[in-house]
Amino acid sequence: MKYDIVVVGGGIVGLATAYTTLKSQPRLKLLILEKEPDIAQHQTGHNSGVIHSGLYYKPGSLKATNCIEGYNQLLEFCREHEIHHEICGKIVVATEPQQLTLLDNLHRRGQQNGLQGLEILAPEQLKEYEPHVAGLKGLWVPQTGIIDYLGVARVLAQQIEEMGGTIRLNSEVTDIKIPSSGTGKAQSVDASATLKPSKTTVITAQGTYETDLVVGCAGLYSDRITRFTEPRLDLRIIPFRGEYYKLKSEKEYLVKNLIYPVPDPNFPFLGVHFTRMIKGGVEAGPNAVLAFAKEGYHKSEINLKELMSSLSWPGFQKVAFKYWDKGLGEMYRSFSKSAFTTALQKLIPEIQPQDLVVGGAGVRAQASSRDGGLLDDFNIVENHTGIYVCNAPSPAATSSLSIGKAIAGRIVKRLN
Repeated sequence: MKYDIVVVGGGIVGLATAYTTLKSQPRLKLLILEKEPDIAQHQTGHNSGVIHSGLYYKPGSLKATNCIEGYNQLLEFCREHEIHHEICGKIVVATEPQQLTLLDNLHRRGQQNGLQGLEILAPEQLKEYEPHVAGLKGLWVPQTGIIDYLGVARVLAQQIEEMGGTIRLNSEVTDIKIPSSGTGKAQSVDASATLKPSKTTVITAQGTYETDLVVGCAGLYSDRITRFTEPRLDLRIIPFRGEYYKLKSEKEYLVKNLIYPVPDPNFPFLGVHFTRMIKGGVEAGPNAVLAFAKEGYHKSEINLKELMSSLSWPGFQKVAFKYWDKGLGEMYRSFSKSAFTTALQKLIPEIQPQDLVVGGAGVRAQASSRDGGLLDDFNIVENHTGIYVCNAPSPAATSSLSIGKAIAGRIVKRLN
């Protein structure tokens, strides 16, 4: 069967890409292939539900520009389709003296990214926003919100099908081939205008599809999908599990909205925080531990092949050596509710172990380069077979419509 575009992956980035592409080019014949029996079952479906403001990201980076643009596009999409969301704001809290300079730097970065209404809070002002928080200083970020991203994904899927797109579930991609030459060759993203579509065959156990262009949005499996046509891809997806607790209902009064710590600039994760959920309840977490499988949502889930792929990757070995002490701390919190509670008490001292019940978990697809870097920014590879999103960490859900629009622009150039 022949399609103009085959999108691999039915998470929010793949769906947003398909949606924005069909909005601009409604005559295109587009297919989404999703390996699960439903859409958005992994990173999107396990998302904490935060609408990110763009506070943390380096000005001018793809993360910063796509987050801010995507934020506005997401809110417009939610208003248009009556998707429940709330812009409630959050506070970032400095609990130690060495964090005060970092908080001021964060304030300046937010201003550089165009955020309005940021406010530095003295300890007594912190209490006005979050009465149970303890801190030396805080930063009020009014743009942050909460949402159900799975609900957004379902509306996107409905819109795609109404515009003539096709979504095939239970369709895991097992290979991508170019009959004429075997595989594609990587090209600079800037050279995309010179790349011509080639007849590419996408193979699944359920069927084979011919297409002019493949768009890879495979999340945890983005490296595997890209390597079908880019065997020398110099990065790997390392899965990190984030585990949450929930506050018992009688303790939810301790958190009004969202409470975050000042992030460690030398560590790629934000640290444990409190998040009020759009459907009710308050989550506390996550930690960040190496998952022993790409879909390792529980400690007991192990895929030896995937685990060995992570452990043997030179980039991960360098990351593990660099962050071994923080990694051990995260692992300890994974097994010790008391240690997890201690981390939360830095923000809300009243929290006790008995106030927490086990919540859900998500697995973050974190790209690692061979030289030992955890890629902080979005990463997209293009070759003659198509366009492959190889790294789309948080805030990818917030940024999804902006990412999709950018990819749609590349698609139009390629197909024209």
